[in-house]
Amino acid sequence: MAQDTPKDNTGFILPAPASAPPAADAPAASAAASIAMTEAAPALDPASTTDTSSRDTLVGGVVLLLLFIAFFFAKNAYANGLVAKRVPPNKANASGWWLFIFLASLATGVVLAAVNAHKFLAPLFMGPLVLVGLVALLLTFTSSRR
Repeated sequence: MAQDTPKDNTGFILPAPASAPPAADAPAASAAASIAMTEAAPALDPASTTDTSSRDTLVGGVVLLLLFIAFFFAKNAYANGLVAKRVPPNKANASGWWLFIFLASLATGVVLAAVNAHKFLAPLFMGPLVLVGLVALLLTFTSSRR
C-alpha cells in the first residue's frame, strides 16, 4: 500500500506487542496473570459496583409522565370522535376516561418492566395492572354504546 494516497485509513493504530517473557518463567507468569484476572474481574464489573436503580426509576417516571400527557390528549380526541358519531357526550367522556386508564395501566406495566424486570415482572405487580387494563378496555367499548 502506498502511504501517499489520500484514501489510506491511518486513524487507529494498534500498539506494538510487549516483549515476551523468558521461556522458563512463562508458565508461572501465565498462572499469575490468570489468578490476577479472576480476582480483578468482579471489581471491573460496572453492574456490581454502580447502583443505577434510582436513576432508572427517575427516567421511567419521566417517561411515564410524558406518556400520561399524550394519553390525555388521545382520550380527548377519542371522546370527541365519539361525539361526532352521535354518542351522548357523557358516555363519550366516560369511554375516553376508560381508554385513558387502559393505556395508563399498559404503559405502567411496560415502564416497570423496563426499569427493573426482575422485581416488577412478578405476578404481584403485573396481575393487578393486567386486570385493571382488561376491565378498562372492556368498559371503553361498552360505555361508548348509544
